[in-house]
Amino acid sequence: MVLERRQWLQKDPESARYTVTYRVLELAHRGTPAQAMSLVAAPLMSELSLQIQQSCHLVVPAGGHGLVILRQENVSHPGGFAMRLGAVVNLIGTCAGHVLLAFSDAQAREDVLHLIPRPWPMQKQEVAKRLERVRRQGFELRASPVAVGVTDVCYPIHARDEKVVAALSVPYMSPPGRTAQMPIEQVQARLEQTARRISQSLVLIR
Repeated sequence: MVLERRQWLQKDPESARYTVTYRVLELAHRGTPAQAMSLVAAPLMSELSLQIQQSCHLVVPAGGHGLVILRQENVSHPGGFAMRLGAVVNLIGTCAGHVLLAFSDAQAREDVLHLIPRPWPMQKQEVAKRLERVRRQGFELRASPVAVGVTDVCYPIHARDEKVVAALSVPYMSPPGRTAQMPIEQVQARLEQTARRISQSLVLIR
């Protein structure tokens, strides 16, 4: 009752089940690096979404998974795909998860891998090969594991000392009959540029 009164939980009137509200996510932002990152990233993500006419979202590491802390919907196409704010992202088998793992230092990566419950969607050897490829190419691009017809593209966000602090993703989709679609290669180039701008801004924050 206290959590509900403080708007941390909300009750479904039909099922009487409780769910966590965005209030928890808001409280988690305050006084954390996520808050500063959101302030820096929000206008740049809005600009990116308008340029490419696709949605985008920002994922940060949270223990053995990732967490969507910011998203920008594609306002030019209301039927597009967008990740839910506060959504939990698997670190293995997803675009953002691979980026967060690939650009972490070796010890931090091993620590996180021990937190991820098994079974994994791929063998550990396959995971290692995939992460090495992501490190070499500087990004990840793969079919979305949650939405048919969507290709996820993702770049790392770095802070000081080149530490990866987030992953910026675009779930690229090309709806039938949409002729003025920006090719995914151009979307990728714009995404890379935006990720670099966010990283440069974060480095300047004291």
